Amino acid sequence: MLSKGQKINDRYEIVKSIGEGGMANVYLATDNILDRKVAVKVLRGDLSSDEKFIRRFQREALSVSNLSHPNIVEVYDVGEEDGQYYIVMEYIEGRTLKQLINKRGALTLPEVIDIMSQLTDGLSHAHEAYIIHRDIKPQNIMILDNGTVKITDFGIAVAVNATQLTQTNSVMGTVHYLPPEQANGKSASVKSDIYSLGILMYELLTGSVPFKGDNAVEIALKHMKEKIPSVRKQNPLIPQSVENIILKACAKNPRNRYDSVKEMHEDVITAMDKQNEKKYVYPYPENDLEETKVMPVITKPENEVDPPTDEEVAEEKKEPEKEKKKTKVLIALAIVVLSLLIVGAIFWLVISNRNSNDVRVPNVVNLPLEEAIEQIEKAGFKYTTETENSDEIEEGHVIRTTPSAGSTRKKGSTIEIVESIGGEYYTLEDLTGQNYAEVKAKLELLDIEVKIEKRSVDNPDDYKGKENLIIDQSPKYNADEEIKLEAGDSITLFLPDIVDTYPDMVGEKWTLDDAKSFAEEYNITLDITEEESDEEPGTVIYQNRPAGDPIISGVTLKIRVAIEKVEDDPLEDLIPGIDDNTNNNNNNTNNRNNNSNN
Repeated sequence: MLSKGQKINDRYEIVKSIGEGGMANVYLATDNILDRKVAVKVLRGDLSSDEKFIRRFQREALSVSNLSHPNIVEVYDVGEEDGQYYIVMEYIEGRTLKQLINKRGALTLPEVIDIMSQLTDGLSHAHEAYIIHRDIKPQNIMILDNGTVKITDFGIAVAVNATQLTQTNSVMGTVHYLPPEQANGKSASVKSDIYSLGILMYELLTGSVPFKGDNAVEIALKHMKEKIPSVRKQNPLIPQSVENIILKACAKNPRNRYDSVKEMHEDVITAMDKQNEKKYVYPYPENDLEETKVMPVITKPENEVDPPTDEEVAEEKKEPEKEKKKTKVLIALAIVVLSLLIVGAIFWLVISNRNSNDVRVPNVVNLPLEEAIEQIEKAGFKYTTETENSDEIEEGHVIRTTPSAGSTRKKGSTIEIVESIGGEYYTLEDLTGQNYAEVKAKLELLDIEVKIEKRSVDNPDDYKGKENLIIDQSPKYNADEEIKLEAGDSITLFLPDIVDTYPDMVGEKWTLDDAKSFAEEYNITLDITEEESDEEPGTVIYQNRPAGDPIISGVTLKIRVAIEKVEDDPLEDLIPGIDDNTNNNNNNTNNRNNNSNN
């Protein structure tokens, strides 16, 4: 450990320790030449004599020093002094995303979109430089007070085009964000970082990781076997387009993931413009990954005969040919007998093991979930549960198991129990007094069309602050009659006619100043882009929220404003000075005409 006041390279003066890692210790220091704060990462003393760790440490420095991006921590200097290997980096005054999640839980949708757009942009830059991070997690993401995100700790990053990688088959990184293929013992790839980004996005939206367990092995198995839970079931206000990003990034089969982080970045920044997007369906099967197998170390038996020496070989050549043939026949017979004994022993072990450990999966279809779980555990299995709509199986009862009833599995294996949540319909209830946005999101999850209309009220003042509450519905709720709405049905929700709605800025030819005044009045954030157009410059030519939609304070309104088209004269571009020559010719002609008149 370094102490306060100690200097490295007679330049970087240690202020205090700010972190300890598996490979290095990190210090806040002052760069006495440039008079700025820096972070100095120093390889731990017990590792400085280990060539393997030194190579990895130097690889980190080389990897990150070649990157230059506003969302990646910058490396200033790399060196070694008195056996101490160090990296000098940009000092980030902020907190980690993990600290932010621990303090606040789930973040708002606009915050998540902003953070993920920065992360995907930065990581895309790293991938374009042939660098895989391999340890994407909120602990390695810093967020500044101004909202800027910085990716840190490329300590286990790997160059994809390297000819030899250290610890290729070892599982590295934090298990909560571990891609299935790495849990299965395979090496990391660009798509491994994409999977970790998807898990991180899930955590930002929900406040927790999708897969939990009592130990790292249990969590890794869930990454390999279990489908990622739906974020929309936890928060129906999350658009399908946003959930699709997580579904695609967190596919078990890498072929179903994004091909690049850049592609994921494009979906992130356009997600809020695609709110009617259908749920992502995997084009390739999401087959279970084969469990990692560890091969035993083969050691030489104590009684194994060493290979013959050259002298012994020469001596053997002197034996009579007949004796040699006899010896070979005996050896061959011995090998055959030994092989038969081994095969028989293996067969006996397999049969006896199957008889003692294999158990049939009980038939629990149509049983209540609690009773089904009891039978599954009684048979010696573990279990996981999933839910699914069914018009045939009563809600709360079991639709099927995977593997199916009658199959044989080892005791302790995990059986997936699929529970019915009833048919895919909605039983109409009294919606008056509820927030229309929450009701709309819940119904649209069932593909029920929701129409919003305004209705005049007798006492508008009574509805101040309640503009988003439903005052009536069609069809109406009837306590004596059960009404079910299915996919494709529609319902109309009525709001009090004191709710302001978006005007038709394009049709009414609003100016940019009009739009700014409108945004200020209703506390709306404007996202303005300019576009060449035949319309009058300065007028609004696009708005992403349609006219008639209720105005909600705090949201973002995207508009495009017309600017004058720039049309270059093609002749002028091809022949510079043509206008000057034309003017000169005209002047000469006028002069000749004047002379003739004279």
